Amino acid sequence: MSTTSPEEQFLRDVAEHTMTVIREDGVSRHIRFAKPGTSCMHFDLITWPGYLCYTGDMGTYVFQRLTDMFEFFRTDRDYKKRNGAKLAVNLSYWGEKLQATDRDGYRKYSAEKFRANVMDWIEQRGLTGKLGHGLRDELQSEVLDHADDGADAAYRTAMDFDWNGKRVFPDFYEVDSEDYSHRFVWCCYALAWGIEQYDAAKRLASEAVPA
Repeated sequence: MSTTSPEEQFLRDVAEHTMTVIREDGVSRHIRFAKPGTSCMHFDLITWPGYLCYTGDMGTYVFQRLTDMFEFFRTDRDYKKRNGAKLAVNLSYWGEKLQATDRDGYRKYSAEKFRANVMDWIEQRGLTGKLGHGLRDELQSEVLDHADDGADAAYRTAMDFDWNGKRVFPDFYEVDSEDYSHRFVWCCYALAWGIEQYDAAKRLASEAVPA
């Protein structure tokens, strides 16, 4: 069964978006991207010296780094050429430049990552060979099935889990089961895509000017 990547889903979401320049004064800009006639999945990129604010349906995030923040977000475009992606994003580096985040933050507990960490823990301790001897069923019902109950509940079930009278996951609370939030990932694709649209429009405008 095929799955849609976050990049592919984003490009579908903005397939009919157009760009409107509301304000442009040097590095101070207000650029809007939206599907005409609707505000669904719209977003604005607002810059002033040293800062960029993304705001729209996916929340609000403020970044700080260079005087011209469009220039900052252009720096990862070579990455796109190396890995074949259509849009170049750098979630970890861009996340470090956040000054303010949406209510979801930019990283949050991931049930999928928690499950992967549980299985990695089992493998690293040489217990995978015992999964067929009853451990698998107990691990599934007592730990993995609780991954969707939230971080506190999931970690508590792991820490309390024992096998043959011995704790299997001591110190598991130190394992990071957070991942980038869906809203932040969408925002980053919006930044990369929006600035590319802006740059393309600038090139077209400059080519149209008579020599």
